[in-house]
Amino acid sequence: MVARPQVSAWRPQVPGVVEVFHAHFTEHTYPMHVHDAWTLLIVDDGAVRYDLDRHERGTPHDTVSLLPPHVPHNGSPTTARGFRKRVLYLDLTQLDETYIGPAVDGPDLADPLLRRRVGQLHAALAHRGDELEAESRLALIGEQLRGHLRPRLAVGRGPAAPGVAHTLRDLLDDRLRPGVSLNEAARLLHAHPTHLVRAFGAAFGIAPHQYLMARRVELARRLLLDGRTPTAVAAETGFYDQSHLTRHFKRILGVTPGRYARAAPIHRR
Repeated sequence: MVARPQVSAWRPQVPGVVEVFHAHFTEHTYPMHVHDAWTLLIVDDGAVRYDLDRHERGTPHDTVSLLPPHVPHNGSPTTARGFRKRVLYLDLTQLDETYIGPAVDGPDLADPLLRRRVGQLHAALAHRGDELEAESRLALIGEQLRGHLRPRLAVGRGPAAPGVAHTLRDLLDDRLRPGVSLNEAARLLHAHPTHLVRAFGAAFGIAPHQYLMARRVELARRLLLDGRTPTAVAAETGFYDQSHLTRHFKRILGVTPGRYARAAPIHRR
């Protein structure tokens, strides 16, 4: 019996990401086709063979494949069990058309760190409310891809200036509830998004999105002890919904917001 294809696709609220596509195929074979976006592909099980610019390519274990826009390619499973893949379609703000040639010449990148970062980005994109994390991870991935495609143009990173990191921290504190996108922060602080992420991590040992979520959880703790419900607290502290609050609250404190509130002693006059 042939297994039915399993597919999920969505458009996240993250600039630069056109679509997220997850699929498990056993028999499907892609005909020659093109995309108008970059295809950033990782295969979690099985393998895919494909033709790109009349050259046979494949996705061996732990590689990241980057297929350029406007260049025809196909795809088919290499084993009877098919393949499971996760794909990001990225627009030209992430990689412009000058990178198409290098990507055609070397689309399959054997880079464990890059693959891990792409997996982490997929995890962030699966949850509404984690857009700052997704933007930050995408910025680092874009920098890494550009370094692979044009290594001679990659500029060595010097020590990050601490001033911009402290300014970003102040901005995150000021925008604790509404939040701020990485692109907006970059415009306000006149800095490149990737530089902001690196400078913040160098200065404080934590990523901007981790700092923001930790500050929100601290505020949520106080409100829960004031007697607010988890649903109300989620709305008051900038989380997308109660499940978003619960996931980050439990990750940091080890308990759910409801259990945390119930564990507080009742003070009577």
